[in-house]
Amino acid sequence: MFEIFIFGALILGVLVYNNTINTKKFAKDNEKLLKNLREDDYEFLVYMKYGTKADPDVLFQKRISTAAIGGAAMMVLFLNSFSMLNIVVCFVVAYFVFKSNYMNLKSYYKRHLHEIDIMLPYYLKSLEILVQHYTVPVAIGKSIEDAPEIFQPGLKKMVDRINSGDASVDPYMEFANTYPVRDSMRMMRLLYRLGIGSQERKQERLMMFSRSVSSLQQKARETKYKERLEKMESQTMVMLVCTGVFVMLILLIAMMGMFGSAM
Repeated sequence: MFEIFIFGALILGVLVYNNTINTKKFAKDNEKLLKNLREDDYEFLVYMKYGTKADPDVLFQKRISTAAIGGAAMMVLFLNSFSMLNIVVCFVVAYFVFKSNYMNLKSYYKRHLHEIDIMLPYYLKSLEILVQHYTVPVAIGKSIEDAPEIFQPGLKKMVDRINSGDASVDPYMEFANTYPVRDSMRMMRLLYRLGIGSQERKQERLMMFSRSVSSLQQKARETKYKERLEKMESQTMVMLVCTGVFVMLILLIAMMGMFGSAM
């Protein structure tokens, strides 16, 4: 049975590799159906992990292909005892394989929230300088190229919504929800208010925004210093423990030597 499974999986892999089974054509023919399977934040998560040069459509097609191969391989495994339960198991396995890639992307995003928390104040500081010379939407657009790569997908989406005519606070709040770190919502509200009102009000709000950014930078520096201190303390503790164990071993060997010579 195991040999049949391996043989079937190899044949299926060869057929896909040689384009005998055209996964791209399958994806194109069933585009509407597959679009319903695609998660709303999948494109953002792909850009988050692989950068803006990655192609979410190509990676999604690979997910479909991998899931199909996984389901087909399970069908080959159950070839001699096919039943409705086995069919359900095959679909469950295919769905699990399909979702595993998305869950990995989601896990990567959550692991990097701390990194986002540290980088956001420094990005906002560079944005503050641009806002002094341009309107807020233009400043955001100009900041994208030099922004940390992890922010670029969210910034592009924000600018696209603003340029499409959305003058509400929603594009800013969507960015804050995408990067749900310390004070992100408050800073996005301040940034939105900075873009409305008269020039006199802009200067007043710019001062408030500047003070808030400086406060966030100070918190980020404190966090980095605390992490560095904790790392040094951890390394020192490991070194002390290793030194203590080494000294104890030397003493133990010396005592055993003395005890052996006395015998």
